[in-house]
Amino acid sequence: MTAAHRGKLAYIYVRQSSVNQVRHHQESTELQYRLVDRAVALGWPHERVHVIDEDLGKSGSGTVERVGFKKLIAEIGLGNAGLVISLDASRLARNNRDWHQLLDLCSLFSVIIADGERLYDPCAYHDRLLLGLSGIMSEAELHQIRQRLHQGERQKAARGELRLPVPAGLAHDRAGGIALNPDEQVQARLILVFAKFRELHSARAVMRYLRKNDLPLPVRPLMGPAPHDIMWREADSSRVLSILQNPAYAGAYVYGRYRAEGGRVRHDVYRPKTVKVPIADWEVCLQSAHPGYIDWEEFMENQRLLANNINRYKAGHSGVPRKGAALLQGIAVCGRCGRRMSLRYSGPAGNYPVYTCRADRDQDGGPLCQEVRALPVDAHVESILLDALKPDRIAIAIAALGQIEEETRQLERQWALRRERARYETERARRQYDAVEPENRLVARSLERGWEEKLRAAEAVEQDYERWRSDEPLVLSESDRECLQKLGEDLPGIWYAPSTTSAERKGILRLIIDEVVLDQKRLRGQVWFKILWQTGATSEHSLQRRVHTYANYIDIERLRERVTELNADGKMDKEIAATLNAEGFVAARGCAFKGENVWLLRTRWSIPTVKINGIGANPARWPDGTYSVQGAAAALGITPQVIFDYLARGWVTGRQLTKGQPWQIELSDNQISTLRARIARNRRSRKEAS
Repeated sequence: MTAAHRGKLAYIYVRQSSVNQVRHHQESTELQYRLVDRAVALGWPHERVHVIDEDLGKSGSGTVERVGFKKLIAEIGLGNAGLVISLDASRLARNNRDWHQLLDLCSLFSVIIADGERLYDPCAYHDRLLLGLSGIMSEAELHQIRQRLHQGERQKAARGELRLPVPAGLAHDRAGGIALNPDEQVQARLILVFAKFRELHSARAVMRYLRKNDLPLPVRPLMGPAPHDIMWREADSSRVLSILQNPAYAGAYVYGRYRAEGGRVRHDVYRPKTVKVPIADWEVCLQSAHPGYIDWEEFMENQRLLANNINRYKAGHSGVPRKGAALLQGIAVCGRCGRRMSLRYSGPAGNYPVYTCRADRDQDGGPLCQEVRALPVDAHVESILLDALKPDRIAIAIAALGQIEEETRQLERQWALRRERARYETERARRQYDAVEPENRLVARSLERGWEEKLRAAEAVEQDYERWRSDEPLVLSESDRECLQKLGEDLPGIWYAPSTTSAERKGILRLIIDEVVLDQKRLRGQVWFKILWQTGATSEHSLQRRVHTYANYIDIERLRERVTELNADGKMDKEIAATLNAEGFVAARGCAFKGENVWLLRTRWSIPTVKINGIGANPARWPDGTYSVQGAAAALGITPQVIFDYLARGWVTGRQLTKGQPWQIELSDNQISTLRARIARNRRSRKEAS
């Protein structure tokens, strides 16, 4: 110890690892404060000894930010410190990163480090070696302490004896066991949450239902002035998910749902991140350990539904029904590779859905596996679904009536409990006011204000209840029951009603159909699909798809034979098109046949046009007195090509039964005389001009 050291300041670093240690291990804290006497004994005046105790109640493992340690490092770096005293190395740091940073700075600025026994010079090799070993042992000691505590904790948890925090729907009884919360309103609200999820299959939908009916959720905050009191908070997605994902509500005792792994350094502090552990990797899972609101099988089914609601096509998740027009969104499976098909929208307005299998393109950069237009497939699946539900429409209507009445009873139960709680809170405030001495007006006035607030809250609850009763009658009238039953029996009317949203149609569909396998390359010109029903049965179907060319037409040979037969019967192209449409034929692009389509097909297949006079040459005049092109040319003394020119100019009129048929030209005697005179004048003028 030199005069240069004593010319600087001495710093006493005081730290305890937790608030509990500061509160209950006060002797250790007092022992660290007494290190001031050791600094004075080493030659420092009392006024030049500074105590740094800002880190009381903070761990030295490096996972929390220590303001006091940063202050100590700053003072050393500024050259103000000559001596640093701590009870032992574990007080300064429990991790090698902070410890060696301290050693490097102390060595650079010639600062002496002292503990409760001796002095160390970080510039000396052997002292630096001892200090390094002390830091390593300090970090290893923390690891061993944690390991022993964790092993003991896990062994106690394996027997189900470790007391863990329980959610709001459960409570510890006097014997230390876990039972349902004795509050009936808490029980009824949680039962309602699980019942609505069983019906809606979506945590967000349950949240919207609770908020719509003004039904808050019970929570038990683990921090705050009253950490174990039940509090009511407005429903949100995170609170609903915490209820559905908590195995305690299924009567299971679970240890090890979360673990800390990885992490990052932020503000010079290593912060490990907490991740969820898969159910199969929970360290302890004791089923039926205490009463619950649902059984374990329903809990596992809820977890499967929640995972499936995440819209990840690559993972095979279908996602929740959304508002898009595609009916099979999320449940369409590629019939070629077996992967879940994604969805895209095409068209000028982006409103034509297309089921797409993009796996090959995304993984290998190859072409798309296949794409299927959604609207024709959806229409066919709709008809199959409605036909399948025809025998059960009466049962569906009766079940809908029962569900409406049951939901009304559930809401009436919630309102009854809410009104009862409001009356109890009011009565409790009144009793508190009555119990105070009249002379103690300081307390009486506060209790009176609290009583008035409870009275106003109870009155507001009663008013809300009366409004709800006026909108939602408890018992349906006979006329309402008859209307609802008729509406339930008219399932197609409900399905196609403008008030029925796309998401609701998809929800109805998923109750009946599990998956639909699509393949438009298996059969030429067709979309083959297989429906996997929720009952486990399967059915295969196909429908004609829209193709760009007749080379991919579903049954091109049959179409050719039929066009040839109708043409041989003397039918015109428009008549052939009408017959094809009546027989169920559809054109290549999914539209009805027209005369132009038939003409194009006949031209492609070299099928001759059926003339008015069969296959013979055109006569000079037709049976109805009209002229053919050749007859009109002979009557006027000109070539047939000039007749076509006259038709184009409108000098003569004619008609065709259809494109490709002979012309029927109408010529009167006066018209022939006029045209002949015009032709003669034209010839004379040309001769004179030449």
